Amino acid sequence: MRLDIDTYREILDTLTRNKARSFLTGFGVFWGVFMLVGLMGGGQAMKEMLDKNFEGFAQNTVMIWAQQTTKPYKGFRKGRWWEMDYKDVERLKQRVPELENVVPVIFSGWRSGNTAYYGDQKTTPRIQGTIPELANVIQPKMYYGRYLNEMDIREQRKVCVIGKKVYKDLFKGGGDPCGKKIRVDSTYFEVVGVDYATGGININGRAEEKITLPLTLMQAMFNRGNQVDMIAATGRGNIVMSTITDRIRETVARAHYVDPADEQGAMVMNTELIFQMFDNLMKGVNFLIWLVGLGTLLAGAIGVSNIMMVTVRERTTEIGIRRAIGATPKMILSQIISESIVLTLVAGMSGILFGVMILQMLEMNSMEDGIITTHFQVGFWTAIFAALMVSAMGVLAGLAPAARAMSIKPVDAMRDE
Repeated sequence: MRLDIDTYREILDTLTRNKARSFLTGFGVFWGVFMLVGLMGGGQAMKEMLDKNFEGFAQNTVMIWAQQTTKPYKGFRKGRWWEMDYKDVERLKQRVPELENVVPVIFSGWRSGNTAYYGDQKTTPRIQGTIPELANVIQPKMYYGRYLNEMDIREQRKVCVIGKKVYKDLFKGGGDPCGKKIRVDSTYFEVVGVDYATGGININGRAEEKITLPLTLMQAMFNRGNQVDMIAATGRGNIVMSTITDRIRETVARAHYVDPADEQGAMVMNTELIFQMFDNLMKGVNFLIWLVGLGTLLAGAIGVSNIMMVTVRERTTEIGIRRAIGATPKMILSQIISESIVLTLVAGMSGILFGVMILQMLEMNSMEDGIITTHFQVGFWTAIFAALMVSAMGVLAGLAPAARAMSIKPVDAMRDE
């Protein structure tokens, strides 16, 4: 069959002969494609949002902190509270050489907050003290200024790095706050940087609601001595952190007469395992997305095939007359498959366009500070693949009806009439 205007006009006439049936048939394909595109875009957005929870975290990171013991050990009863100290940092560096960065962190209080002021604005941040190497474990996203440096530590400078939420609460007018002084309770600190990291892992508060001070300054201000609330460490090269986690716990626990097998008393969080769980979760989500999307699309294709079979049955006489006046089986095959392709393509492309439009609206609603924070769109090649899949589906959906039409003989068609 020639692909000209008359051909497509004939196809359009056939499909519009029963508008309600064609619409309902096409809607099945439309909905299947829309579901596939929507689920893929939503899956991409969900992955991006989950990624933000680990934004800046090195994948080979462990964090250890002290909690109430759950097992007795060497004459000490269970239920004992204990604390780490700076010597644990040195112990880990010496006894676990696989570690590259070993960073102590202290907090102003695990359960209580402080109040920060700038002019007549105030907020309730979380205060932490650390050393510059923390940037190698949890990478900051500096929007203004710089992170802590070695001179800040040595000279106990009264400087701070503020998180995104703290910056927005205190500096309503925006602009670079570096060089300005904020008051935390009764002490003034000079702002040297604004960290826009928004990682969702909550360690005594989220990154965006923290004020970070030099470790030595905070030890002196809060009379913490050599106490350490948490130690964050990263492995060298391609070291698998799971192979040294027990040794890390044992090194710290034994020094404080805590049972090395007490996983609750000496809590260790291995981000490597968290990343692995996240990857497995996303693989399962992607599988379900394709399963549901393709299943819905297949249901639409079966609907198209069934309706085309009914249409061929209704057009038995017409097809018989065509055969009688010289139409070849190939021409009949081309006619039926062309009708199926046009129906599925129109419905499928409508589904793609509608899905992309909905995803675009969701994406625009995720803007913050004029920046899109979550992308809901599907990739260009994904859209191309969906279009090709719809075309192939149209061909497959038309094969059975076309085979039925090719088998119609002129004599049989006239007898049925």
